[in-house]
Amino acid sequence: MNAALLSSKKMDYCTPQAFFDALNREFRFTLDAAATAKSAKCPAYYTPETDGLSSPWNLAGGGAVFCNPPYGRQIGQWVRKAYEEAQRGTTVVLLIPARTDTTYFHDYIYGKAEIRFIRGRLRFTDEEGNAYAPAPFPSMVVIYNSGKEKDG
Repeated sequence: MNAALLSSKKMDYCTPQAFFDALNREFRFTLDAAATAKSAKCPAYYTPETDGLSSPWNLAGGGAVFCNPPYGRQIGQWVRKAYEEAQRGTTVVLLIPARTDTTYFHDYIYGKAEIRFIRGRLRFTDEEGNAYAPAPFPSMVVIYNSGKEKDG
């Protein structure tokens, strides 16, 4: 098991391209809210330097936002940001660990978003597209659709 996936030390685990492509066909993303110049999945993106946590996600054009945030200590802040942006009318799709016991799950996801649990374990990639071993945790896709609350 890669211990870095469970910590906040290594932040460049990227979304597998084929997995992103399937979501993109459905949502037509216009912004990648948590990327690097090398890992960005959309033409518009925020990097650690441009700070997606403190920047608006409802860019001109109003398309959907994809966010595979760093899985470290700030993940709850990213989930809260996604929820808040959705309340302003932005469709947001998060790829995050399936940690249903967390405060952020109960405060900002459960009953407030569509949840799609991923079967099996994702194989995240590096910025060059080389796959790592399967993640040591399950993943989920969380979908906030234009600020509409879901029954939970």
